[in-house]
Amino acid sequence: MAKKKDKKLITKGRYELEFRGTECLNCGYVLHLDDKYCPNCSQANSTKKLVLKDFLDEFFSNLINYDSKLLATLYAMLIRPGSITRDYINGKRIRYTNPFRFLLSLAFLYFLLVTYGNAFSNLDNLNLKDRIEKTSPVSFSIDTSEDGLQDSLKKPNVIQEVFKELDSIRETEQNEKLFVLDTLKQFLNQKANEKRIADSLRRTNPRLYFSQLEEDTDSNRFLDKMQFFWELIDKDSLKTFADANTKYKVSNTFYNRMAFNGSRSANRVVEQPGTWVNDTIAKLPFVIFFFLPLFTVFIYVAYIRKKYTYTDHLIFSFHNQSLLFILLILSWIIDFMFNWSTAGIFLIVFSIYLFQAMRKFYGQGIFKTIVKYLFLNSVFTFLALITLILLFAGSGFTY
Repeated sequence: MAKKKDKKLITKGRYELEFRGTECLNCGYVLHLDDKYCPNCSQANSTKKLVLKDFLDEFFSNLINYDSKLLATLYAMLIRPGSITRDYINGKRIRYTNPFRFLLSLAFLYFLLVTYGNAFSNLDNLNLKDRIEKTSPVSFSIDTSEDGLQDSLKKPNVIQEVFKELDSIRETEQNEKLFVLDTLKQFLNQKANEKRIADSLRRTNPRLYFSQLEEDTDSNRFLDKMQFFWELIDKDSLKTFADANTKYKVSNTFYNRMAFNGSRSANRVVEQPGTWVNDTIAKLPFVIFFFLPLFTVFIYVAYIRKKYTYTDHLIFSFHNQSLLFILLILSWIIDFMFNWSTAGIFLIVFSIYLFQAMRKFYGQGIFKTIVKYLFLNSVFTFLALITLILLFAGSGFTY
């Protein structure tokens, strides 16, 4: 009987019985001769030195094993909406790929394809900085003729609001209308003079100009500081905040550092807008892993009576988001090969899929599923929009 048992234990290569050990070489766990792998850390129970053949055998074995998991995951995800999540949370996990790792891989692959050969890189050739510098300032001169007055006062929003009120005045009140216009002209001319004085001071004595900004209590002070640093970075080639502190005696405060860093980042964005867009898109895979946990809170609330944990809902979100990326990748490949535009079709397919996944996983009727489907998709769209705005704003401020 012992001999039969020994024959069963003998396998090929480095797993033969003669190479079996009684202690795991990795974690020190006590092993038996019939342990092909360590039950504690899963390392192979073999004392044989690795040769090239063993190394290649293990590599292709792991590759085939991953491929089999990948195929099983894709099949279950595509053919049985919602079922893969139920299997996974019920313990049938070894046959599928890890949902978190799977989503991260798909997200990286998709955004890599999106940034490959796109038109965003052409934005670097637009010379936005030159265009901004050549843009003429708003003129405050007003043509007092009837036609010219109407045309010139259509551009500034403040004047447009004034005219809405003036249009309601009867013809008999022309004197009052002219008085208001005269007052408005004086106000605009005063502001124009103040702006010219400030611009002149900023160019001739920037240190004095900034000291006045420090004393100013106006709500636009932060934006004025950003404009000040923008010009210094562009014209005086300031590299760091320490340079501004040394040369222009800029006080080392949090808001001053924020204004300087924001201006420096905005300057880089204007110089290389295409590179900035691609760099921001490259951050989206990481953003998804902050966005989906937040969105899952709303799924948990919508299905609070269901006996699912927050993690169960999160896995459901990851599986559905993975399917979305699979469809988007397929859409990109088809569009790239045939010069089509199929993204809308695949998004419709995903919408139908998501509805079926919600029905099968949560087991509710059509009416309840429709209500929650509309609610959750509205929340998803709103959160996604806010997330994108914050991402691009934050990226532009820290680029």
